[in-house]
Amino acid sequence: MDDLLSEFLTETSESLEVIDSELVRFEAEPNDQGILNNVFRLVHTIKGTCGFLGLPRLEAVAHAGETLLGKFRDGTIEVTPPAVTLVLESIDQIKVLLGHLESHETEPEGDDADLIKRLERAADGELESAPAKAEAKPAPAETKTESKADVSDKKARPDDLPADARWDEDLGRELRPGEVSLAELEAAFASVEVDDFSNPPDASEADAEQAEEVAPEPVAMDMDQPAEPGDLAALLEAGASGDAGQKSDGPRASQSIRVNVDVLEHLMNMVSELVLTRNQLLQMVRAMEDSEFKTPLQRLSNVTGELQEAVMKTRMQPIGNAWKKIPRIVRDTSNDLGKQIKLVMEGDQTELDRQVLELIRDPLTHMVRNSCDHGIELPSDRMAIGKPEAGTIVLRAYHEGGHIHIELRDDGAGLKTARIRQNAIDKGVVSAEEAANMTDAQVHRLIFAPGFSTAEKVTNLSGRGVGMDVVKTNIELIGGAVDLTSREGEGTTFVIKIPLTLAIVSALIVGSGGQRFAVPQLSVVELVRTGSNNENRIENINGTKVLRLRDRLLPVLPLNSALKLDNGDDEKANRFVIVMQVASQKFGLVVDEVFDTEEIVVKPISSLLRDVTEYSGSTILGDGSVIMILDPNGIARLAAFDTSKTSNQNIVEETKKLRDQGDQKTSLLVFSAGTKEPKACPLSLVTRLEEIEADRFEMTNRGPVVQYRGQLMPVIQMSGGLNINENGRQPVLVVNNGDSVVGIGVDQVLDITEDVLKVSIGDETPGILGTAVIGGKATEVIDIGHFLAQADFDWASAVAEKRSAPKSLLLFESHAFFRNMLAPILQASGYKVTTVGSVEEAIAADIDPTHYDLVLSDVDNDEEARRFLDQLSTDDKWRDVPRIALSNSEDALITPDFAGCVRKSDRHGLLAVIDQTASLKGRAA
Repeated sequence: MDDLLSEFLTETSESLEVIDSELVRFEAEPNDQGILNNVFRLVHTIKGTCGFLGLPRLEAVAHAGETLLGKFRDGTIEVTPPAVTLVLESIDQIKVLLGHLESHETEPEGDDADLIKRLERAADGELESAPAKAEAKPAPAETKTESKADVSDKKARPDDLPADARWDEDLGRELRPGEVSLAELEAAFASVEVDDFSNPPDASEADAEQAEEVAPEPVAMDMDQPAEPGDLAALLEAGASGDAGQKSDGPRASQSIRVNVDVLEHLMNMVSELVLTRNQLLQMVRAMEDSEFKTPLQRLSNVTGELQEAVMKTRMQPIGNAWKKIPRIVRDTSNDLGKQIKLVMEGDQTELDRQVLELIRDPLTHMVRNSCDHGIELPSDRMAIGKPEAGTIVLRAYHEGGHIHIELRDDGAGLKTARIRQNAIDKGVVSAEEAANMTDAQVHRLIFAPGFSTAEKVTNLSGRGVGMDVVKTNIELIGGAVDLTSREGEGTTFVIKIPLTLAIVSALIVGSGGQRFAVPQLSVVELVRTGSNNENRIENINGTKVLRLRDRLLPVLPLNSALKLDNGDDEKANRFVIVMQVASQKFGLVVDEVFDTEEIVVKPISSLLRDVTEYSGSTILGDGSVIMILDPNGIARLAAFDTSKTSNQNIVEETKKLRDQGDQKTSLLVFSAGTKEPKACPLSLVTRLEEIEADRFEMTNRGPVVQYRGQLMPVIQMSGGLNINENGRQPVLVVNNGDSVVGIGVDQVLDITEDVLKVSIGDETPGILGTAVIGGKATEVIDIGHFLAQADFDWASAVAEKRSAPKSLLLFESHAFFRNMLAPILQASGYKVTTVGSVEEAIAADIDPTHYDLVLSDVDNDEEARRFLDQLSTDDKWRDVPRIALSNSEDALITPDFAGCVRKSDRHGLLAVIDQTASLKGRAA
């Protein structure tokens, strides 16, 4: 294919994606001239380029669409949904013609007379409805369409003129060889951005814009009379630079270049090999007690890591690139279904690997269509139950824990649990007995079963029983997981968790049955050591292996038996359990050994093993060994099958007994800092534990910082001043909140333990919540929120700036410890927080419901929580404020009054639920 034609196809396809989304915006904001000018400029560029390339059919459609847009811009006709739909039809037709042009390098036969005629009539104020289906008619040798106003002053082409003749309507005659029409020349001049040396300093931008508007449009060029290269280059340059008449500040160097994807893939492969070589060298040096190669190898490792990150950035693209078609899909679907749907997209600049982006595009599109069709109700139905006439679909993407989370949320009807349960029984997906024992959440996940559908009738959008199972399969193929939560009558939320990239991932290297395997850390929650004398031990309940972990029993799957490894010993007492979570399924994977975590290069699995779902690929370790990468989704299916052989009811009952035996235990990080007394904080508040080389710390006017994972991390010492070790490593607790990271320097990490956290409040020292007995010793419990503010005084303002306005929260917590722990964390995250510890305190404060976006309520103290909720019920204004339940238990039973429940020590989960729920204010709680 010709290079110019290839570049035209690429740039035009990109422009059409922008036009699609911008037209949908313009329909909602018809008074925004900026949107209209942008769309008009893009269509004008497409039309002009088609004329210079000799593509008359494309030029005719683009010209007709441009004429209608021009009428919008002049204010001659009103912007209405039917008129915008007509412009979108012309854009769709251009896409069809481009597809044929790309495949055959020539325009298809036929014409678009019906579409052009409707566009012209719409431009004249005579809007017609679209025909059922317009059939293409045989095309004349050359097509040129103009509005009636243009035709009146021009001489028509004689009927007996040969098809290949070039007719000029202004001159009223055929152009001679070598002649160029006046319209072509004027269009070329109007399209070129004028430099400073040729544009007088006093030339106004208004004059330039006026010159562009009156410039005649270019006519089609004959293919036998090729354009000069300079002319086409000038036109293409004009399309890339803004409005034609805009004043230039002089020549500017381009900030980006086009690079073939194959070149980037080759570069990525080379970096992957470099990472493998780096790992191999590190493995060799680790075996040497003292080696002169350690220092240069450390430098090589750092450079390799930075090179890897830089190359990865070349593959990263904003997820908004996969969302460009969604506004158009929502708009067309809502029109077809007679619904009113508002689309909100957040986090569209969140970046992920181009390969992942392409693979997630189709599943997202299908899920959005499902939300429009199944989720959002008809306006009359919504108004009948007190909802706004227009439904809302929220699409949100964000980074968390090195992965990408995508949320798709609607405020529609939610999933009808009873209908799903009955349909599953009727279709034989589950038995009646199994369905009766399933929770609502388990029933909802049946929509991912193959061939399952709840649609009452088959339409062009849904009802065929294919879709959500394919969505789930496609997401799992890229190492992701999808889960959902739904409340009937209130809406449904889907959460997709996917890796940032498929090329290099962080993995836990484990051993079982004499072999080694890699487990992607995407699904690893924690690592537990079991033993006969350990409180964490594996037991049997009615033939099902379970792990007694804290206040619950977790089903486990021995890897030896799952993979049928000959050398495995599943009955050995002292083993390791990898606690994994795939979507909402949590289970333990029992292995013999745990070696290390490594950045591994993922090699695709052989086609011979494509039916073996337990593996997702292979990798090469530093010692040259080739090992298999376990697929968490495949292992999860094995675990579900293994535990389904006996009823889960016994596990549930035993877990309830454990909770009734005593107080809840909390995972705690114990360390020393400054004084002799040990200190502790809930482990869930700390993102990572790091030991950082002393020479990596740098001093700034704000204090010490360290370069950490591509950004500067401020570091403070808990004991006051930062006394960095002159040699060796400095222990640092890493705490993050969204994109911000803070390090807290400590003297030594002592232990990670589980204990009942009973804090005696009475210490007024800043940063200390109180003292508790942990591991038989008096231990100070620190306030993480206090140190976030100390480490980075711009933290809260930086987070708050990302939100349209700070959210105001009312925190009801009867326990002083948790009240003092949660409030600073929420404030450091950019929220305004008011705390109350009792119903009497809430009454005395005379709290105004209109000042709050969300209520956080402790539910562990049932009596006091019920009194607080009853007090809120006395004022109808509180009904519109969503509520979140706070508990020490993962499985606390909450009433429908609450939009969700989260553990008090789960900082990441708490902030995520708040962000998700605070936007629901205005709906009945």
